[in-house]
Amino acid sequence: MRWLIRSVLALCLLVFLVLAAVVMIPSDRIAALAAERFAEITGRRLVMEGAVRPTFFPTLGVQTGPVTVSNADWGLEGDMLRAEGVSIALDLAALIGGEVRITGLSVQAPQLTLERARDGRENWAFDGPGGGSAAPGMAGEGTPFTLDLAEVTDGQITFVDHGSGRRMVLSALNGAARIPDFLGSADVTFDAVLNGQPFDMALKIAQFEPFLKGKPVGLDVELTAGDAAFRLAGRGGWRPFGLEGDLSATLADLSSVTQLAGVDRPRVPDGLGAGRVDVSGQLTLTDAGSVHLRDGTLRLDDNQLRLDADLTTAGDRPNLSAQVAAGALSLATALGGSAAGGSGDSAVPDSWPTTPIDVSALALIDASIALTAESIDLGRLRLGPTRVVTTIDRARAVFDLRQIAAYQGNVSGQFVINGRSGLSVDGDLALAGLAMQPLLSDLAGYDRLIGAGDLRLKFLGVGDSMDAIMRSLSGSGSLSLGRGELRGLDVVGMLRRLDAGYVGDGQRTIFDTVSGSFLMDGGVLSNTDLSFRAPYVTATGDGTVNLGARTLDYRLRPVALAAEDGTGGVMVPLLITGPWASPRFRLDLEALARERFEEQAKEAEARAKAELERRAEQELGIQRQEGESLEDAARRRAQEALDAEAGRLFQRLLGGN
Repeated sequence: MRWLIRSVLALCLLVFLVLAAVVMIPSDRIAALAAERFAEITGRRLVMEGAVRPTFFPTLGVQTGPVTVSNADWGLEGDMLRAEGVSIALDLAALIGGEVRITGLSVQAPQLTLERARDGRENWAFDGPGGGSAAPGMAGEGTPFTLDLAEVTDGQITFVDHGSGRRMVLSALNGAARIPDFLGSADVTFDAVLNGQPFDMALKIAQFEPFLKGKPVGLDVELTAGDAAFRLAGRGGWRPFGLEGDLSATLADLSSVTQLAGVDRPRVPDGLGAGRVDVSGQLTLTDAGSVHLRDGTLRLDDNQLRLDADLTTAGDRPNLSAQVAAGALSLATALGGSAAGGSGDSAVPDSWPTTPIDVSALALIDASIALTAESIDLGRLRLGPTRVVTTIDRARAVFDLRQIAAYQGNVSGQFVINGRSGLSVDGDLALAGLAMQPLLSDLAGYDRLIGAGDLRLKFLGVGDSMDAIMRSLSGSGSLSLGRGELRGLDVVGMLRRLDAGYVGDGQRTIFDTVSGSFLMDGGVLSNTDLSFRAPYVTATGDGTVNLGARTLDYRLRPVALAAEDGTGGVMVPLLITGPWASPRFRLDLEALARERFEEQAKEAEARAKAELERRAEQELGIQRQEGESLEDAARRRAQEALDAEAGRLFQRLLGGN
């Protein structure tokens, strides 16, 4: 800032020191004298092409033709400044009294180039290292002045950093500045185009003189770009840079803001700022490039959050640390679902959504965010009071579930979204006391299971959509349900009457417990140890649930217990197949007949064997002892006969003696 004021003052004063001799001295000589003095102060060459034309009415001033100021000797971008013309007007009476009052300053089509060398040198430094005599405290530097109006038309500012390779071009620049009181306030307004995005900016400075020195003063900054608007009212300075105050920003859909910043607009999901982003709070910007927000509010589409946040820009990516609180938070559309939930989506009974899930935003920033919310709508799932800590590191987000109230129970564990190479999700979750009917209804459109249960689940899924993820799931888990009921199916009635018609509205099976474990591979869940206990029936089961195709292929082996009237004791396998939203139930009578035939064959074989053994006992004179087989009895009988015969032979031998 000070180098710009120095240049303007040097040019104004040098021109008007010779203005009194303008009638006697040719204009080209005036220009030469001004250029010599400018070069002495700045170390740069000033060239004013054409005649220097003085004006006496209605104001005292001077007009030039094209003007150029040379660059630093190490500069690579040509002249530092080129302008089609400069007009300066002074208040002569004030000047004679020792006061510099600039009534008008106009620069036409200026082309200003600012360069920073690899070693940190800057071409706008005019002191000793820059080749000039300019130095802090030089004569005239602190001279008070006022400026009624300064105007720039059709200008361009180019900034080049040779160390980082960054280039920024501010084009179509038109602006005005007013400094009515050197010690008082000043106003600057301008409009320009940056990275193809037009914008307007207004700056109100409470105290111009200390601001000129870089000291913090009261500032009011307003910027508009397209549908985006930004205002900061507070204090700021530039030596070192710092800004703090009340922030109010409406960033619309981020298109204008990201274009202005020269970055690609991220594909932000609906519900997370795709259509509207509003920010307010106490903002602090530091010389280190960090941003701090306190008592902030953030509106992302229809979601409103309260937050304290710190953003640093050192490193490969920005790093965000934040404490966030929300009321009712909706993430349904952000996750590719709908706010209506699973049971309200016409596509739910048949398939999972195939809409691609875009997590590219995870690669833009690293973060540690603690979130509390009164409720969260995930589209197919709804959560109550929630406390989650999210850590994002190189496009991988880890959600540490500290507290989640859901479906009359609680959820804890960890959930991961990994976007480093494609998209994958994995988790290790513990669900305790969850009401199964609303949970399964929202998740899968299945509302026939009523009861509270515990679920342990470890899983991994890979794919760019919900459908692809569900078809790839692998992992394991276990389920345990307490007392409840299975709607739409009367197992006891089906078994007692061997009638598969006990299915439909109004039918139900009351149970005491249900438990089992499962494995998942390729999106197919398999179970072999289901245990089902009810007042009049017990059952075991095994089969598969195709999570990707949303189908069932399950065999339940229920046994109806004997009732008081003596009936019951029937076991008929029950097959459950088809889509899980509308499964088909049928009794496996073929399997029942096959099992009965096998039982009868075994019984016949046992009877035949018993008859053969009975006849053998009679013919051989064998009498089996308790628990003894026929073969063992025969061997025992043979051994007894052998022993008896040996005894008789021994007695005859003794008698013969």
